[in-house]
Amino acid sequence: MPGRAHLDDQPPVLSAVLARARAIRGGVVVFDLDSTVMDNRPRQARILQDYGRAAGVAPLLEARPEHWEGWDLERALVNAGLSPLEARAHAAPARRFWAEWFFTSAYCRLDAVRPGAAAFVSATLRTGAQVAYVTGRPARMRAGTLHAFRGGGLPLPDGASVHLLMKLDAALGDDAYKRLACAEVEALGPVVAAFDNEPAHVNLYAERWPLALCVHVDTDHSSRPIEVLTRVPSIVDFTMDRTCEVTGDAAGL
Repeated sequence: MPGRAHLDDQPPVLSAVLARARAIRGGVVVFDLDSTVMDNRPRQARILQDYGRAAGVAPLLEARPEHWEGWDLERALVNAGLSPLEARAHAAPARRFWAEWFFTSAYCRLDAVRPGAAAFVSATLRTGAQVAYVTGRPARMRAGTLHAFRGGGLPLPDGASVHLLMKLDAALGDDAYKRLACAEVEALGPVVAAFDNEPAHVNLYAERWPLALCVHVDTDHSSRPIEVLTRVPSIVDFTMDRTCEVTGDAAGL
């Protein structure tokens, strides 16, 4: 069901993407970064730790990635050991600190690759398809992003089969950027599939590219009340059986 991913759903969905990638010469598979192929919670945890050092809040020095549940900073403060009253008192200054550092190469280099993502992106390339990472990160984060790619084994942009599309205008909203990026993706070749965690963005792709297999990655998102389209399947990550890559069975999708 859309928005209700289950591990058992992943092999047929991922296998179907690989089968389509093999079948469409020069096709493009689109991957979002944050909360899709990348886990930014290690970055979030370090920001809380560094805020704790700057503000003299000792419990935050032990902040961990799992303290972040979605994008709720105040909840993360509580999970890291502050009382609800302390969390409310620190929410505004911590949010300012977060905003200063979250969109920087210095911190995004700490991001982790989500389960199965490196193997699946590599398997996608072996089909002969192109890969386009399409992210709302501003271009100033490129160096840190590539550092995290290397650390997690994600294929690196080469200007030929692997492309990294980032915002040139950091002030542009993610929704507007993703709409603009569609044309840049289409210039690379026919779109085979697209993966995104944000319902608004995966819906955009499904409507823009009706022949592509657009897949919702059911992690966290902006929490806007937007439902994933009923025709869009959901997965929780990119773990797959070896048989997914070997057979490329479309499994009816």
